[in-house]
Amino acid sequence: MNLEEIIKNNEGTILDVRTEGEFMGGNVVGSLNIPVQEIMDRLDEVKKMKEPLVLCCASGQRSGMAQQLLSAEGVECYNGGGWMDVNFYKS
Repeated sequence: MNLEEIIKNNEGTILDVRTEGEFMGGNVVGSLNIPVQEIMDRLDEVKKMKEPLVLCCASGQRSGMAQQLLSAEGVECYNGGGWMDVNFYKS
């Protein structure tokens, strides 16, 4: 299954790693928000989410960092890039 299918079929959890303020300014419906700076501190919470995780941010840079961190911890996750790209597949 590719990333587009995972998003369209609601196979996992969409995790937005932008700041809370950015998230409140617009986000993917049904997505959760944990800023990338808090990912490791909230690892237990992240590990309880339905996998695979589709990570998104504004451009894909922070979600790429989060993907590297979480993959190293054994979490199945993908860098979805910018949240508007993920939102395109969701609708």
